[in-house]
Amino acid sequence: MPRARDTRPRHQQVAAELRDLIMRGDLSPGTQLPSTAQLVAQYGVANATIQHALKALKDEGFLDSRVGKGVYVRDRQPFVIDAAAYIAPQPGRWRYQVLGVDTVVPPADVVDGLRLEPGGTAIARTRILFHDDQPVELSTSYYPTDIAADSSLANPAKIRGGAPQVLAELGFPQRAFVDRISARPPTVQEAETLDLPDGTPVIRQLRVVYSDNEHPVEASVLIKGGHRYELLYHQTVEPKSG
Repeated sequence: MPRARDTRPRHQQVAAELRDLIMRGDLSPGTQLPSTAQLVAQYGVANATIQHALKALKDEGFLDSRVGKGVYVRDRQPFVIDAAAYIAPQPGRWRYQVLGVDTVVPPADVVDGLRLEPGGTAIARTRILFHDDQPVELSTSYYPTDIAADSSLANPAKIRGGAPQVLAELGFPQRAFVDRISARPPTVQEAETLDLPDGTPVIRQLRVVYSDNEHPVEASVLIKGGHRYELLYHQTVEPKSG
């Protein structure tokens, strides 16, 4: 079977090569990029192609221009998020804005995750997470109606202590979760809400939270700009006996 060819425009290919060097640390924060002429020679492309590639990386926050000095890797690190962690609001840094709370028939993968009957409903809480007033995550969390309908989870106000505390008070303490991670182009709503640069994919994280007896009590769809995030997973390996 013939190998697939990369048919992207050449400036996207060059941007991808430079982005990879930055993300893996070979071009560290503060490093000056080669001159435009050097990049033209290195990649065998026109000057305009290099300019388009650099503009894309500047829009994504990877590069900065310094007048009279050149182009540098920006001192910007991705948000390395522990996949098991909830980002607590911090004044001036992290904050949530509730966009809406509704009773809905959830998407099919959420119905499966919550083990709802066909046509079953859930309380859906949709929010934006801001970092330094920049939108960085769009999320919707779903709670089975029979659990959440008469609780503060169904109220559009912010929840003091967060959903885990409310679920625990309802008799459903969180015991475990399972994540499904995928990447795809953004929808129009996602691109506009998260102010994504052109061509930026999103990370879609479907998290199902379980209480005692593996009972699912929450399913969240988290949408993050792929240029901003790294997800951190870790596992302790127990030594083998014998």
